Amino acid sequence: MKTGHHWWYAQFLKYNSILDQTIEVCDDYYRLNDIKLDKFYRKIALICVMNDNLLNNIEYKEDLIKRIKILKDKNFKFVVAFPWESKETSKNNNHIKFLSSITKYIWYGETNWFWFYMFEKNHNKQFNFNHSVKKHDFLYLNKLPRSHRVQLFKRLEASHLLDNSLYSFLSEGKRLNPQYELPWVDVNNYPPYGLDQDIYQLPYHHSAYNIVSETHDTGDTFITEKIWKPIIMQQIFVVHSKPYYLKTLRELGFQTFGSVFDESYDEEQNAGKRIDKIVELCKWLKDQDPVKMYEATDSVRKHNAEHFFKESAVKSAVNATVLGLLKFFDSSQISS
Repeated sequence: MKTGHHWWYAQFLKYNSILDQTIEVCDDYYRLNDIKLDKFYRKIALICVMNDNLLNNIEYKEDLIKRIKILKDKNFKFVVAFPWESKETSKNNNHIKFLSSITKYIWYGETNWFWFYMFEKNHNKQFNFNHSVKKHDFLYLNKLPRSHRVQLFKRLEASHLLDNSLYSFLSEGKRLNPQYELPWVDVNNYPPYGLDQDIYQLPYHHSAYNIVSETHDTGDTFITEKIWKPIIMQQIFVVHSKPYYLKTLRELGFQTFGSVFDESYDEEQNAGKRIDKIVELCKWLKDQDPVKMYEATDSVRKHNAEHFFKESAVKSAVNATVLGLLKFFDSSQISS
């Protein structure tokens, strides 16, 4: 119905490297009559639920119900597409609740959606890295006031670790220094959606370390653009998220900085103690010579950027989701 992100979903699904499988994507409902559906072994319909307010539109709701019935009669199975968000975020999504009678399968963001998305947005761009002049200690960007973010922010602020840093917390009225904001936005009116994945090189060049405050510190691992930006920019990072987030990155083929500094915070199960360890690490990093730190981490940072932009690695990550969709179809885990 062109009410979601059908183009991006189509690009993602086609960007797989699964052998002996051909995936054809139809992103226009009215083109289905032109396709010989009998030639397909599996037929899956994706329903995007990002715009939850659409359910308030009676015309949309009636049309959705009508299309679901028609597709069901054509032996389609249904998947809720919610890759921009995590399972944790979906708890109050009315779309998901409304569609629970036709499917239990929800495509969450997890670890690969934003990797693919940031790859697509940036693989044809030319970045010129310059980490020789570090005017600021940390680059620390926050928007929504999630409780774990607020706790860490207050601790860092109270410890004066942000005194010489580039940081923002839009919900708290803390805005990034205008010199380092995206040049294509109004510095006093940062948009709520659409530009979080954009990269402006200057703040990454002038700050020594990136404090990545991920979406959640509990639940399933959800990897967003917040970590991919410092990886693309070959910047040293510390991540505030759930336990074993760094371990998950390593399982995806990336490297972290455990050989250079203490990353034991990643294994800490207690949320408060994890923040304590991150604050202590930031104190230690602040006292280091950034030039020496960048020399010591050169191979890790280059490996991560190269691995991020390696097509075979991205496709392998995409395969995990596509195989999950195929397995869902084959196991018939929906009501008939």
